[in-house]
Amino acid sequence: MMNIALGRAVLGGALGRQRGRLALAVAAIALGVALGFAVAVINATAVGEFEGGMRTMAGNADLEIRGGRGGFDEALFARIARDRDVAVASPVVEVDARIVGSDEALRIDGIDAFRAAAVTPALVGASADALDLLRDGQLFVTPAALAALGKAVGDELVVQAGQRGVPLRIAGTLPGARGQRHGAMDIAAAQDLFARGGTLSRVDLRLRPGVDAGAVRERLGRDLPPGTTITTPADNASTLARMTRAYRVNLNVLALVALFTGGLLVFSTQALSVVRRRAQFALLRTLGLSGPALQRWIVAEGALLGVIGSLLGIAAGIALAAGALRILGADLGAGFFRGELPQLVIEPVAALAFTGLGIAFAVLGSVLPARDAAQAVPAAALKAGDEETAFARLRHPGIGVALLGVGALVTLTPPIGGLPLGGYAAIALLLFGTLLLLPQIAAWALAHVPVPRSVTGSLALLQLRGAPGAATVSLATTVASVSLMVSMAIMVASFRTSLDDWLERILPADVYVRAGTAGDTGWFDAAEQARLRAIAGVARIEFLRVQSVQLDPARPRVTLLARDLPAVDPGHALPLLGDPIAVPGDGLPPAWLSEAAADVLDVVPGQTLRIPLAGALHPFVVAGIWRDYARQQGAIVIERAGYARLTGDAVANDAAVWLQPGVTVEVFRTALDAAWPGAAGLALATSGEIRTLSLQVFDRTFAVTYALEAAAIVIGLTGLSSAFGALVLARRREFGMLRHLGMTRGQIRRMLAAEGLLVSGIGLTVGMLLGFAMSLILIHVVNRQSFHWGMDLHVPWLPLALLAFVLLVLAVATTQVSARAAVADDAVRAVRDDW
Repeated sequence: MMNIALGRAVLGGALGRQRGRLALAVAAIALGVALGFAVAVINATAVGEFEGGMRTMAGNADLEIRGGRGGFDEALFARIARDRDVAVASPVVEVDARIVGSDEALRIDGIDAFRAAAVTPALVGASADALDLLRDGQLFVTPAALAALGKAVGDELVVQAGQRGVPLRIAGTLPGARGQRHGAMDIAAAQDLFARGGTLSRVDLRLRPGVDAGAVRERLGRDLPPGTTITTPADNASTLARMTRAYRVNLNVLALVALFTGGLLVFSTQALSVVRRRAQFALLRTLGLSGPALQRWIVAEGALLGVIGSLLGIAAGIALAAGALRILGADLGAGFFRGELPQLVIEPVAALAFTGLGIAFAVLGSVLPARDAAQAVPAAALKAGDEETAFARLRHPGIGVALLGVGALVTLTPPIGGLPLGGYAAIALLLFGTLLLLPQIAAWALAHVPVPRSVTGSLALLQLRGAPGAATVSLATTVASVSLMVSMAIMVASFRTSLDDWLERILPADVYVRAGTAGDTGWFDAAEQARLRAIAGVARIEFLRVQSVQLDPARPRVTLLARDLPAVDPGHALPLLGDPIAVPGDGLPPAWLSEAAADVLDVVPGQTLRIPLAGALHPFVVAGIWRDYARQQGAIVIERAGYARLTGDAVANDAAVWLQPGVTVEVFRTALDAAWPGAAGLALATSGEIRTLSLQVFDRTFAVTYALEAAAIVIGLTGLSSAFGALVLARRREFGMLRHLGMTRGQIRRMLAAEGLLVSGIGLTVGMLLGFAMSLILIHVVNRQSFHWGMDLHVPWLPLALLAFVLLVLAVATTQVSARAAVADDAVRAVRDDW
């Protein structure tokens, strides 16, 4: 009973009189927990579903032999199948077949049903007629794909092959598969249909009992042709995890920043609350409550806020994850898990972790105010005017300067494990260092503000100069949230503007013709390329062949772009970074690497790069580095004529068309339709249409970032309002004394408006400067080390100016609302506590 009564004495007043501010602190904690937990749930769901699907599809396979997107010579299969340690080898042809009439593609595996039954039984279809497994034109799909396609067994599905639409009969299902959208058919039929004769995409191996898979992998790997790798099924899931890791970590870091901002809001709320209850705590101390006990109760108050906020955040995170999966997909718009149908997976460990983080941030926000309350001398604390002593204990300028210095240095550190940990640490150190220097920054700024001529303005400035501590505490949340918002706004604006500029450079032609809008089963053969060239109105046309090559077994494939390039200075057709090197006509053929490929492969212009093509390594000289925002894993551009000579592959996937003067896109479109009636996947788009679509995809990918920006704005606005409101209400005695001296309520409100403008102006200035510094780290360190993308700095001046204006207006409005309550009492009642 004693503890309950003591708790009510310590916490009751705060919980009863500060419900709005405490609710705001709880909401901020809940927001950070919800964002972090939602990201964890979405990624655990998506990756878990993918890994489960991979395990199901891998079946009994111990090892997999894989090549590039174009596959490898099927003669390798015969040699591997005869190996002494291989029990069964199952050949597979993989294609992403576009479904005619839509922009969707269906993954189809061509299999040998007899061999697959022993290695990957989930790929073997179930049908009323078992011979359908061997017949041409028969397709088996997973139940998830069947539902997504709106088809039933026995229906017809038309897929694209080249420029033809080929009907396939859905002969049955793949009952052993999970929720992935997937199909399978006879391997010979797949090779014939999709022009994959003589090539395979992979070979699944089941080894003999007792054989050491690691030793077999090492032995077989030594004799594989270049560009072909041997892996375990688990390696594929690990590769995907590495591909998405940077994206996931960045989102989780942003969620932790939101949590940190919530912790700062708890800190400012608690600090102001403790100062406001300073006399009450001093009285409890004189009645026998010890300092450590008081400190524990105040920390418990913060922990209670953290518990409530965390529990609300976990519930909100589940709802947020479910909504994001439904609206944005399992990849949050990033394009990593297309075609998956994941079911929401909630991991108790992640829930406990984020609950603990929410409580920890709230407790940390209460530690300093609690320690100050415990260390205050009761006799002094019972007197008015002792509040500034409490705020003075929060000043640590030496530590702040040291943190800023260390933060600047860690930006120079390389990535650790492929992650920009130094960049994250630098942002945290700059933020902490700035917050610790806020008292000195505020005092310096206020000392250099000219004293206004008006009485109310001069009183406001002198009040802040004489007691800057409370204002400094109110600035913490504002500076943190504004800096987060500004840094993200500048980074996103820089990325988007750089992307727009890049699209304008990379899309110089009048119109672009694609062989297929999805998948890899659309192409133009030599005759079809000649038909495109012969269309009336075409001035010039360049074709592109898209493939992928495996340069490093430990990394994902790199995209290979074989392009028709101008004979004179071909490098200038690309958005190069710096000048291309001169390539002798009789030397090695040139290759131009994207920033990501150059970083991953650690090469510079002038070096030799060996690229695996058609089962052999071919040397190229790196002629330049170009900017590419379309392929995160890296891309290499080579000349298409040389590629065709080395590989025998003369087909193309896309065509860039320059029109003759006076020929419009509509005229060309009409001529194309007339010359190519009934084409299965022909798609035409202008550079402007592609730019618009690309920017829409960008905005979709950064939807979560935009949501975090909005959250930062809300936290900043409400935090500023709450903190300043608390300051105003805590100064009722001061306002009562001013009323005794003759000031009117209107003059007090104008004085508070001036204070609000000064404090908000300092907070905005510091937050924007800090946000600008953080944006440089995001652009040149975090983004560069995470995704290997460079970008130019672009500051969205107008949106930032509008935000600053809104913050200032809100600050003035808050002071006026709070002032009405503060000056509502008559002057005698307002100062009675000092009598």
